[in-house]
Amino acid sequence: MDIKEKFGIRLKTLRKEKGLSQEELALKSGLNRPYISAIEKGKRNVSLEVMEKLAGAMDIEIRELIDF
Repeated sequence: MDIKEKFGIRLKTLRKEKGLSQEELALKSGLNRPYISAIEKGKRNVSLEVMEKLAGAMDIEIRELIDF
């Protein structure tokens, strides 16, 4: 499993723990739902800016996203 897949699994886990749908996370983060889906499937390599948006939308620290 590569780093993108690990990150995607972690994002999906955290999103579900927060009770958010992909659509809700997309709206809160300013990203679009297909992009969130692609991240969760391990198909996108996210930037630090995207990690910051995702963490902010879920009210977590960025480090929690990479705590595999």
